[in-house]
Amino acid sequence: MLELYLDSADVEQIARFHSCLPIKGITTNPSILAQANIGVNQLLKEVNSILGNEARFHIQVISQSVDEIILEADKITALPYDIVVKIPATEIGLVAIKQLHRKQIPLLATAIYTVQQGFLAALAGADYLAPYVNRIDVLGGNGVTVVEQLQQLVQQQNLSCCLLPASFKNSRQVLEVLQAGVGAITLPVGLMGQMVLHPATPLAVEQFNTDWQQVFGDKLAFET
Repeated sequence: MLELYLDSADVEQIARFHSCLPIKGITTNPSILAQANIGVNQLLKEVNSILGNEARFHIQVISQSVDEIILEADKITALPYDIVVKIPATEIGLVAIKQLHRKQIPLLATAIYTVQQGFLAALAGADYLAPYVNRIDVLGGNGVTVVEQLQQLVQQQNLSCCLLPASFKNSRQVLEVLQAGVGAITLPVGLMGQMVLHPATPLAVEQFNTDWQQVFGDKLAFET
């Protein structure tokens, strides 16, 4: 089953969408946490109380050197939650991913912009790959195509990793990467809200209610 994540630190919105959708967990990055002015420990505690103990959290390292990344990853995974450590897919990041993979720490290679970058991260031992769909488009590439080609390559090589595309601007991008067969996806709450409800839906519901009341008044369906 698809793993559906919210790319957010907005606790209220996370609770909102958890009430109607099978949210697997959340993804975060330093920018998201800084903008929300909330630290990792506080966020995980609050979101875990909403999503439950089966929730999965993707937490990104801040450290810049290999040794520091490894130490920070150890500290992050020592927290009492189901945590995947996010590491940027740089050369230093790949070194850390390769070493942490040997320790069986769950890993996500993030900030992926090309197929080859994602493929090498998978070879290094990343469990999740996060291509930045819309950011690739902004740079003149095709984010959906990168996802499609990376998904195909991972399957052809029988690599045990899961694509978790991020960075979306519209629902068309979301639909196209889902059609590529990815195993996970993370969406900002604004876009999730747009996907949940079409503007025409409330109008249709209003017409249903008007037609019903003209014939049956305030009775409910089982009362007629």
